[in-house]
Amino acid sequence: MANLFDGIRAQLEGKGKTIVLPEGEDVRILEAAVRLQQEGIVKPVLLGNEAEVKKAAEEGGFDIREIELIEPASASYFAELTEKFVERRGGKATLEQAQEQLKDVNYFGTMLIYTGRVDGLVSGAAHSTADTVRPALQIIKTKPGISKTSGAFIMMKGEERLIFADCAITVNPSAKELAEIAVESTKTAKAFGIDPRVAMLSFSTKGSAVTEETEKVVEAAKIAQEMAPELAIDGEFQFDAAYVPSVAAKKAPDSVIKGDANVFIFPTLDAGNIGYKLTERLGGYEAIGPILQGLNGPVNDLSRGCSADDVYKLSLITAAQSL
Repeated sequence: MANLFDGIRAQLEGKGKTIVLPEGEDVRILEAAVRLQQEGIVKPVLLGNEAEVKKAAEEGGFDIREIELIEPASASYFAELTEKFVERRGGKATLEQAQEQLKDVNYFGTMLIYTGRVDGLVSGAAHSTADTVRPALQIIKTKPGISKTSGAFIMMKGEERLIFADCAITVNPSAKELAEIAVESTKTAKAFGIDPRVAMLSFSTKGSAVTEETEKVVEAAKIAQEMAPELAIDGEFQFDAAYVPSVAAKKAPDSVIKGDANVFIFPTLDAGNIGYKLTERLGGYEAIGPILQGLNGPVNDLSRGCSADDVYKLSLITAAQSL
């Protein structure tokens, strides 16, 4: 575990990356911000009501005098951001609506990414996933060729690192969307030192069952292979055939994946969410994420049950995504 974040810190050293934390009144956010500021590798920016943030910091014993604190409506460039927001929304918001919307810390923070004032955003300690993701989809939007964002987890145990996706966002992705998730997940893997070998998961291995559900995964694997022919991507696989070499030799002897997959693409959000939590709780893996994929700028969502350490780690990951 330490090796992963040692590597991330080494990548970020001297890069001057800035991460905005919209939930400045939350003590977990304050603790993580102070840690980031003291470490000096990633610069934190806090958002919130100035008086309330300072009161929370004082009560928690956190010295935030050296940390930039912005109250959205009082920012000197608030008017500039509202105009840019109206322009970005293409007539879907009036100036008056924009002024009101940008008082929301997540919208304001996302506009800071869009205008290049910060490199990434971490929110969700006190907001829902929708509150964090919606501004990103409206303002930053997805990369060209990507129809939807997705959520990946880094699953850590000892020296092993695996990527699971989508475990957070898309309920029932189409074959094309699954293929996009697979290719984007390889980029996440590479960002964290994993040489990606991708398995498209199902309850069938190489035609052992044929249903509408399994055929979707087969089609997704074909599309992903066409999108990125240089990558090791195959499917459909049951998990054991993707992960255990002896099972792979029996069930999929001709596959490029030889029971050595390290990026696992789940067919639905049901499967992905259940799968990562089983792996975490029963398998003893640490789940880092969700890391949002496919956006034009890094925005990541915390669990509302997160710790200050989770905030700190996700801030480093978000900064690394911006490299």
